Amino acid sequence: MPKDKTLEDLFYDTLKDIYYAERQIVRALPKMARAAQSPDLKAGFEKHLQETEGHVERLQQVFELIGKRAQGKTCEAIQGIIAEGEEIIDEFKGTPALDAGLISAAQAVEHYEIARYGTLRTWANTLGQQQVVKLLDQTLQEEGNTDKVLSKLAMTAANQKAAA
Repeated sequence: MPKDKTLEDLFYDTLKDIYYAERQIVRALPKMARAAQSPDLKAGFEKHLQETEGHVERLQQVFELIGKRAQGKTCEAIQGIIAEGEEIIDEFKGTPALDAGLISAAQAVEHYEIARYGTLRTWANTLGQQQVVKLLDQTLQEEGNTDKVLSKLAMTAANQKAAA
């Protein structure tokens, strides 16, 4: 009979999931930046790559704080979202709709991350891990800001160009 799973177990399992996801995002962002037609969107992807590298480092600190080895667990959700972004690049390359599609793919990634970090922050608080809460909250705020920047880009040039 398996032992009872705890919130700490769930926290660690989900932490491994987002760690894997962030590392995959680090690999995907340069491709998205190269594909972007808008200089603002390209710059946004490049800036977020630097932030995401910081997210990976922060997650490594979280693993250390909870006394666990930093390791990823395959996240099929992020693999699917990234694959959708790659399909958009392939199918819309050179078209006015490409940047709009890239923004939609990037926002899908951001929304996934926001959901994960929000949940992890809440669980860390419940578990009394205040240093972990601060680290996760910092990343959550950055993910939210990136989502806002993407929304602004979507409401300006990218969607207008695609509709023209």
